[in-house]
Amino acid sequence: MRLLLILTIAVSGIGVSAQVADARFTPSEDFNIDLTFFKMPSGRPVGSTAGISMHPDGSSLWLFDRCGANNCIGSELDPIMQFDLEGNQLLSFGANMFVRPHGIFVDTEGNVWVADGEGPNGEDPRRDGKGHQVVKFSPTGEILMVLGKPGIAGDGIDELNQPSSVLVAPNGDIFIGDGHGGRSNSRIMKYTAKGEFIKSWGARGAEPGNFDVPHDLAMDSQGRLFVGDRGNNRVQIFDQEGSFIAEWEQFGRPSGMFIDDNDMLYVTDSSSTPRSNPGYGEGIRVASVHDGKITLFIDDPDEDGTQEGVLADKQGNIYGTLTGGMALRKYVLK
Repeated sequence: MRLLLILTIAVSGIGVSAQVADARFTPSEDFNIDLTFFKMPSGRPVGSTAGISMHPDGSSLWLFDRCGANNCIGSELDPIMQFDLEGNQLLSFGANMFVRPHGIFVDTEGNVWVADGEGPNGEDPRRDGKGHQVVKFSPTGEILMVLGKPGIAGDGIDELNQPSSVLVAPNGDIFIGDGHGGRSNSRIMKYTAKGEFIKSWGARGAEPGNFDVPHDLAMDSQGRLFVGDRGNNRVQIFDQEGSFIAEWEQFGRPSGMFIDDNDMLYVTDSSSTPRSNPGYGEGIRVASVHDGKITLFIDDPDEDGTQEGVLADKQGNIYGTLTGGMALRKYVLK
């Protein structure tokens, strides 16, 4: 509610037109950054962390970390970790299963879905038989489902190639953002709750309905699917059958996305530069899903940081994860 109050003030005070027009670029001063909120086990470093998700009852946070490094090759650390709202770790699992952890999503039953965004490279045998998969775990770490073939990159209906993101709709349908640039795929995959293929859409390109790195997914209260099409500097919006609705370019280069219970959309920009996206700075932008107008911008204070994951709790605090810079943040309202 405090965050909603700030957003309301931002669009209702003196100088409204100028403030709204500049909201994409004018940093907010309403938050302090807490870099010590997440209390890691003794000796366990924070790694490159692309994904963060909220438990369905709002009582805890889940992270998918690259094993204290840039990947999990040769590591014995658990990349999937659960923390309470005081920052204490509750449990962890997933050691020796992944190559390069990427997206994470927790469904309405508390099951944890993760995307492994790389696979074998022909050089390191420790990668063999791993990667290019989405895995569903129970809340305690039991494997319930696997989509994709282990260590095999492909474009078939049962294959994935560098999946970046996963989301489960309220009815159980599964959506995967399949691809992360290079020679990977550029499509959205849709499966039933049982993992049966339904359809896919998209290919590499900048036209509506095509993608260049479908980096993250989010769904609003209307059931519309938001895709962070990072390589094309836009958010695309679809219905659940893949029909194009709209595209928004005001969020920079979207890496992470989250939609809260009030239909506020949070988007991280981790890679805008004067060359890739002139005029935009890295950070978090917030807008209503109803009109897409930016009402809050939190800039990234770390020049070497690349913030990707994002979510917000019911108290208005915002959480962010970094890949480059290897840090976890809690943005606390002043």
